[in-house]
Amino acid sequence: MAGVLFIVSSPSGGGKTSIIKRTMESLEAKGWRCHFSVSHTTRGRRPSEVDGRDYHFVERPEFLAMVERGEFLEWAEYAGNLYGTSKREVEGRLERGVDVFLDIDVQGAQQVKTSIPDAVKVFIYPPSYEELKRRLIDRGQDSMEAIQKRLRWALKELRFVGDFDYAIINDRLDRAVGTMTGICLGEHHRLARMKPRLDTIREAFQVSLEEDFTA
Repeated sequence: MAGVLFIVSSPSGGGKTSIIKRTMESLEAKGWRCHFSVSHTTRGRRPSEVDGRDYHFVERPEFLAMVERGEFLEWAEYAGNLYGTSKREVEGRLERGVDVFLDIDVQGAQQVKTSIPDAVKVFIYPPSYEELKRRLIDRGQDSMEAIQKRLRWALKELRFVGDFDYAIINDRLDRAVGTMTGICLGEHHRLARMKPRLDTIREAFQVSLEEDFTA
């Protein structure tokens, strides 16, 4: 069975990365194979970030060359920086039955859904303006001017929630992770995804039935 592509979006500070990583740990404990797709970006690397773990950090000319070669499943510009998802990193794993998680914005989510229609889109909603602002301040990565820009952009992103398959309000991380895990498990039991296996069982059942009663 092919893997499922889960596209997870939220405003900056919404908690999507933490939810994805904890959900993957939960699924892997149940025997699921999962992969977190690391995006490419032209943004400067923060002191706590590691190239290849948090992002693939590239210069703008290199990124644009990758765009020209058609290497991205999606790409977009956000706050003056370019972000993109590698086709090779995603498609090969899905074919091998690995679930892939994308942490991307709403623009990228729509691009991916167009290319891979059976991808599952999940939007992580902050519980309130005040809580999102607190999270952005507490992580200590941006100036107040940058935080204000992120909050203004967040309002635009919240208006796209109707384009998603699921929404999770991240008021408590453990509850949000539990909901996300349930969505992932449920998606594997959609009839359309299970049809090849179900057809195999039915066909074998028919053969066995005929052999049993015509012998």
